[in-house]
Amino acid sequence: MEEKAKRIGKFNIVDIIAVILIVAVVAFVGWKLLSRGSVEAGETAMTNVTYTVKVEGVPAELYETCQAHLPSPLMASGELVGGQIESVEKEPYYVLGADGQWVEDPEHVTLLFTATTQTPTTAVMTTKVGDQEVRIGKTDYILKSEFIEFSGGTIVDVSWES
Repeated sequence: MEEKAKRIGKFNIVDIIAVILIVAVVAFVGWKLLSRGSVEAGETAMTNVTYTVKVEGVPAELYETCQAHLPSPLMASGELVGGQIESVEKEPYYVLGADGQWVEDPEHVTLLFTATTQTPTTAVMTTKVGDQEVRIGKTDYILKSEFIEFSGGTIVDVSWES
């Protein structure tokens, strides 16, 4: 008699509780996965990042060519990644002369590119442009846009503004 009282149709109370728990866990996991992928406008705070990349020993004529193509959107792996190269400045490039003194090389210059991008504001700030991290002192940075590409750049300055 007691066994029939605990049964509801073909299920008993333990079966019903197990089914409810399984449905609740599946619904919770689905809700978490869907809420992670859908970010509404304005929901995630963004930080503006401005950084400077120094490229040394560049042929002097590339300075004017680079200026003609600025501003230029940043790229990585053949795709636009958000942000752009804003400006370029040139500085003299020095080489060691025959007398052991540093002399200016008239055929080469040092270029300083200023780039901007946005990155999500998080507790631990990891600024990335494509797959490359943006950190002061990084010496193997590849600066790439639709018209410009330099490898072996050094990031000499980074500033973050909320």
